[in-house]
Amino acid sequence: MAAPLVERGEDAFRTLFKFYRRKHPPPDLSNVLDFSKGIVCDKVLSTHLELSAVSDGEASRAGLRPVRDWRAFGLQGCPGFILIADPFLRGAQPHWLRRCLKTYTQKPNVCNLDMHMTPAETDDIWGKSADALRRAPCGKKEPKTLLEKLRWVTLGYHYNWDTKTYSAEHHTPFPADLQRLSGAVAAAAGFPGFNAEAGILNYYRSDSSLGIHVDQAELDLSRPLLSFCFGQSAIFLLGGARREDPPTAMYMHSGDVMVMSGQSRLLYHAVPRILQDPPPPCGLGTSLSRGQGSPEGGVGGEEGGVSGEEGGVSGEEGGVGGEDWAVCSRYIQSSRVNMTVRQVLGPGQSFPGVPKGGAPKGSAPPDAEGGGEGGEGGGQKRRRSGSGGTESPDT
Repeated sequence: MAAPLVERGEDAFRTLFKFYRRKHPPPDLSNVLDFSKGIVCDKVLSTHLELSAVSDGEASRAGLRPVRDWRAFGLQGCPGFILIADPFLRGAQPHWLRRCLKTYTQKPNVCNLDMHMTPAETDDIWGKSADALRRAPCGKKEPKTLLEKLRWVTLGYHYNWDTKTYSAEHHTPFPADLQRLSGAVAAAAGFPGFNAEAGILNYYRSDSSLGIHVDQAELDLSRPLLSFCFGQSAIFLLGGARREDPPTAMYMHSGDVMVMSGQSRLLYHAVPRILQDPPPPCGLGTSLSRGQGSPEGGVGGEEGGVSGEEGGVSGEEGGVGGEDWAVCSRYIQSSRVNMTVRQVLGPGQSFPGVPKGGAPKGSAPPDAEGGGEGGEGGGQKRRRSGSGGTESPDT
């Protein structure tokens, strides 16, 4: 069956969301755009990047190929939307996956497990899960590890799921290496000086989804929303400014980077389905567990927490191998991790009630590396850790 026809005036987005979410019978995916094939057509446009905005050295330190080698695409009728098909160096994807599973899950960052577990129980999520994930499956159902129960983590300015706002009081230092990666992508997309202040990491299992929403909690909406995908592929729906506008369905594969700015910054979007790629997921095979692309100093910096990492993303010393890769590869067999990064405040801007230029509690000085939170889902429902979804309420 082809994708259902929807008439303007009905909730076209919900109709297609339910279509791609359907299990029986599974949806026909022949209308889903696949940017990895590099095909430019009436709907898909080749997009210009700022080649001189990021030096080859800066790109390499973030685990990225030279900008001239990136393949970037846009969508007809969606100005400001860019999808960059896997710009990462060989070996960089496993590094960032490990950061998401091992480092960014550490305190003082906040996660869904904190909603109903004590700080002692959610401390060292990786360490409490690693042994079980390293063991080969025994064939019978086993209790889920904390990593498998993880649904989201917030960084920097921590998004409040109840009020759908950020605040100066709820802030911890933003990871320097993720700020470096985000700054390089934003500069190449035409946004020099992007300040990564907020991040939401979504952890999708095979039955997870992300509901229909618009990301508009940031005080400065002129800065782009950046999204990084690792692991299993997903179907991403990008609609219009109204729910009545039919969305476009596209694949997001491992390593793909999405930039939403300008008009596309406030478009409805959702993730109705996680796909099961043939093993291993693109860019995350065991052959890529070592080699160029993993952050310089990445191994040594792992133990130091979530901020202040020095160096970049190159050199075999920073590769992901051995016991760490055994955990990552087991996890990613049926999962997807997405990092969404955003700038919350514009230059000279402050939260209501906070003097201009006042640094938030726990932040780095204005001229140092610091920042925030953010993520793919602007309205993610707080669910118990045993639930299967990573859903947001429809907004």
